Amino acid sequence: MSVKMFAAAIAAVAASIVSAVAEAQEPKAAAPQAIAAEPSKKGRVEAGGISYYYEIRGEGEPLLLLHGGLGSIDMFAPILPALTEHRQVIGVDLQGHGRTPLGSRPITLEAMGADMGKIVSELGYDEVDVLGYSMGGGVALQMAAQAPEKVRRLVIASAPFARSGFYPEMIPQQEAVNAGLAEMMKDTPMFLSYKAVAPDVSEFPRLLDAMGDLMRRDYDFSGAVAKLTMPVMLVFGDSDMVRPEHIVEFYQKLGGGLKDAGWMRENMPKNRLAILPDLTHYEAFASPALVAAALPFLDGKSNAPSWAEQVKK
Repeated sequence: MSVKMFAAAIAAVAASIVSAVAEAQEPKAAAPQAIAAEPSKKGRVEAGGISYYYEIRGEGEPLLLLHGGLGSIDMFAPILPALTEHRQVIGVDLQGHGRTPLGSRPITLEAMGADMGKIVSELGYDEVDVLGYSMGGGVALQMAAQAPEKVRRLVIASAPFARSGFYPEMIPQQEAVNAGLAEMMKDTPMFLSYKAVAPDVSEFPRLLDAMGDLMRRDYDFSGAVAKLTMPVMLVFGDSDMVRPEHIVEFYQKLGGGLKDAGWMRENMPKNRLAILPDLTHYEAFASPALVAAALPFLDGKSNAPSWAEQVKK
C-alpha cells in the first residue's frame, strides 16, 4: 500500500476531518482550516489525570461539542458559526488530541466520558446538551450513561454502540493503526493539524499506539444505551462507515422504529433518527445538514406539525 493510500485508510479509521480524505491524495497536503473567531473563554481543566483544553464560544444554552479521532475542536470550523448563533458551544480537545496532552493512561471511551462529566461541573454547568461525532459520539454516550443528570439532550453522530456496527472491512484497518505509521503520516492533514497545536509533537507516535489499542478492543455498549434517560438523537450519513442494519438496531434500542407513530403522534418515541443524504462518515461532521438536523432536536422542537394539527389550522 502506498503512503497516500495508507493515509487515506487512517483517515477512514480515525474519523479525522473531511479535508484529510480529499487532501491526503496530494504529496504536500495543507493543514486543516483553523477556527477564525477567537473564543470568549479558553483554558484547561484537569480530569482523570488529564489536562484537558477547552474553548467556549457564543451565547445561549450550553452545548458540549466532542470531535472525532485524530481531530480536535478545529475540525468543526465549518459548522461552528451556525452553532454559536444559537448556542454557547463548549469545545474540548479529547485525551491526546489537539492541545490536550496524552498522559500516561490508556485512551478509553469510558474514562473520557467520565472526564467530560467532571469538566462540565468544573466549568460551572449543572447540565448541558451534548453533540459528539465518531469517537466523540462514543465519549458522549459514556458521559450520558454515567452521569445522566448532567446531560439534557444528546446527539450521537456517526458512532456505533458496538464494534460490530462497522463494516467488516474496516476492522483490519483499525487493527493496523500503530506508531509505525507516524513517519508515513508526516505530510497528512491529520499530523499537520496536530503539529500546529499539540503541546508535545513528539507524542504523535504514542498517540497512534494508544488509538490503535482503542480500536483493537472489541466492545458492545448496549448496557450504556439502556441507561440513557434523556432524549437522544442519532445522526448518520447515508454512506457512513456504520452499517445501516446497526443504525436501525441502535435506534430500536432507544425505543424508536418499533411501530407506526400514529396520526396524532401518539406512539411517537422521544428519541430521533436522522439519515443525512449524500454524506459519508468523513463529511457529515462538517455539513450544514448536521446542524439543520440537530438544532431543532436540541431545542426541543418538532420538525413538522402532525396531520391533525394541520387540519385544525
